[in-house]
Amino acid sequence: MRITSHQEPTARTVILGVAASDSHAVANHLIAYSLRGLGFDVVNLGTCTPVEEFAEACVRHPDAEAVVIGSLNGHIHEDLRGLDRAKQSGRITCPVIVGGNLSVGSHKGGTSHDRLYAAGVDHILSDPAELPGLLDALRAERADAAANRTGLAAS
Repeated sequence: MRITSHQEPTARTVILGVAASDSHAVANHLIAYSLRGLGFDVVNLGTCTPVEEFAEACVRHPDAEAVVIGSLNGHIHEDLRGLDRAKQSGRITCPVIVGGNLSVGSHKGGTSHDRLYAAGVDHILSDPAELPGLLDALRAERADAAANRTGLAAS
């Protein structure tokens, strides 16, 4: 039996999945593997995951730091219908991060990102290698916000 004098840190939870109409699994598994190697508890919902399943996972894991959604088929705009409602209702309270091929066709315009932000996406990544840094930055922002709330409550 191991006894310690301090509280063991809990794992950092991330909810991961592939957009509803997308069955591309390789990148999903590689990202899950990478995050687990960094100590994250990854709730991997797999491929073809509708917004409702992401919302249900958030309800089951209220400590989740982020929802990470990948798309390779380019239909993420349609697949994320209802994300804004899930966030407004409080079922998804953590940041939503998307990445991959986010539009159909070879021409990628800036309006695609604007539409995703309007749909409720908080961050868009162009490279999965950026994900750990973004998760660390989001954690630091939450810690700063909590410290500010605590400081305001004490004054």
